Amino acid sequence: MRKPTVHNSLSRRDFLRMGSSMLIAAAGAKLLSKSFLEPDAVVRAASGGGGGVGYIDPYNEGQLATQAAVNGKELHFVATDGWMYLPREQTVPPYHPDNMAPDPFTTYIFGFRNVTGMDNNRVKNQKMKAQLTAPLFWLEQETDNLMRVTNLGLQVRPDLIDAHTLHFHGFRNAIPIFDGEPHSSVGIPIQRELTYFYRPHNPGTYMYHCHFEETEHVHMGMIGPCFITPLQNYGMVEPGGPIVVTPAQLGGNTDPAAPRGYVYNDGDGSTAYNREFIMLISEIWTESHWCDSHVQLPEWSDYNPEFYLLNGRVYPDTLLPNGGETDAQGDLIAPPGHPELQYQPVSSLVNCNEGDRVLFRIINLGFQEQAMRLGGIKMKVVGKDATMLRGRDGTDMTYLTSTVAIGPGESNDAIFVAPPFDITRATPGGYNTYLFFNRNYNRLSNGGHSGIGGAMTEIRVYPANAIPAQTAPNT
Repeated sequence: MRKPTVHNSLSRRDFLRMGSSMLIAAAGAKLLSKSFLEPDAVVRAASGGGGGVGYIDPYNEGQLATQAAVNGKELHFVATDGWMYLPREQTVPPYHPDNMAPDPFTTYIFGFRNVTGMDNNRVKNQKMKAQLTAPLFWLEQETDNLMRVTNLGLQVRPDLIDAHTLHFHGFRNAIPIFDGEPHSSVGIPIQRELTYFYRPHNPGTYMYHCHFEETEHVHMGMIGPCFITPLQNYGMVEPGGPIVVTPAQLGGNTDPAAPRGYVYNDGDGSTAYNREFIMLISEIWTESHWCDSHVQLPEWSDYNPEFYLLNGRVYPDTLLPNGGETDAQGDLIAPPGHPELQYQPVSSLVNCNEGDRVLFRIINLGFQEQAMRLGGIKMKVVGKDATMLRGRDGTDMTYLTSTVAIGPGESNDAIFVAPPFDITRATPGGYNTYLFFNRNYNRLSNGGHSGIGGAMTEIRVYPANAIPAQTAPNT
C-alpha cells in the first residue's frame, strides 16, 4: 500500500499556498496515523505482548484510556498562543514591549497548557493562554502513559494554519508515530488531536518541544521540561527485582529520613536527593516574537537574543513565587501580587536546609551554548542526557564542578549538598544566600540595559529542619 509522503522541501509558506488541500490532509490525519501503526506487533511487544492481558490495541482509544488509568497516568495538553512578560522598562525598540501586547504583558509567544481533567468548554477557553515554560510533567519507569495533545490554533495569527507536535526529546520510542517528529510521524492540524503512548524504560532528565517549524516554534516558547523516575524509588531495579536501597518517598516511603527520590537505578544510593529543581534555560530574540505578532518574517541568520531566561523568567522575577493553580474557568492564577507573571508560573528560587542533597535538572532549550555556575558550592554531575555517568564496567564517571557547560538540546543532572548554615552571614530572612547564574556576564542583563538580569537565581540555605520536605519539584 502506498503511503502519502511529505517532502522535506515543503515549508510552512508552501502549505499556506496549498490552501484547501490541507483540509483534505487534516481530514485524513487519523487514517494516516493508522497506516504508520500497521506493524502492531511492535506495539504488542512493548505492552505485554500477544494480544492478551496487557495488550493495548492502538486503534482503540477507550482501551488506551482505561489501561492508562489503571497502570499510569493520562495527560491532556493543548497547543496555542498567548502573551508573556519581560521587564517593560528595559526596552528594545521597536520590538519590546510589543505595542500589540495587552496590559500587563509585553511579548507574544506560542506554547502549551496542561488541561488534564477539564471539560471541553474549559479546554477551548485556554486558547490564547499559552504558558512559558510549557508545563512540567514526569513519568514513572516501566509504566504506561498517555499524552493527548489538542491543537487549538493561533488566535493572533489565524492565517498560520500550523500543525503542532509534542516531541519527547531524546526519548526512545518503539515506533515513529509517537516520536513527534513530523517527517517520520504526523503533525496535529488545527482543531484535531493525537494521543501519544509512552512506556519509558530509561530514567533521567528529558525535555519536550514542538517539532513542526521547529526553529520558530521552539524559540516562540513551545518548550518544556520532563523527566522519568526510576524503579529504584520503589526499592527495586526491575519489576519484581531485589531491594537494593531504601525505597524513596516518591515510592511511598513515609519515613522522613528517606530520600525524596533517586535520579537513576544506581544500586547504591549515590543519586539520592532530598529536593529537586528544574532549571530550564532559554532565550528570547524580541524581533522574532514581534514579527510573529505583526505578520512579518524574521531573518533567522540575524539571530541575536536580548533576554536569557530561567524557567521562563528573567532575574529578579526568577525569585518570585510559583503560580500555576487554575481558576473555575481553567485559566492560570498569577503568583500573588504579580499579574504580569500569570503565564510564567515556574519559580527558580531554591529553598533548602543545611545538609540537604539538592538535585538540579539543568536543561538547555535555547539555540546557544550556556555555562551555569553555582558560586561557593560544588555540584556533582551524576547524569547527562538521561544517562547515568557510569561505565559499563561500573567505572564512576561523575565529577565535581562549580560550572555546568550545556549545549542546546542537552540535559545534566547535578547534585549538591547544602553547606552548613552560617549565622554570621545570615540575611534578615534567616538564610544564607548563594547564586546560580549564567557564567557569560554579557548574558546577565535584560535587553542589554544596566543592572543584573537574565538567567540567575538564588539558593537560600536555612538551618536544619527549618523548612518542610518538598512536595513537588521547584517548591
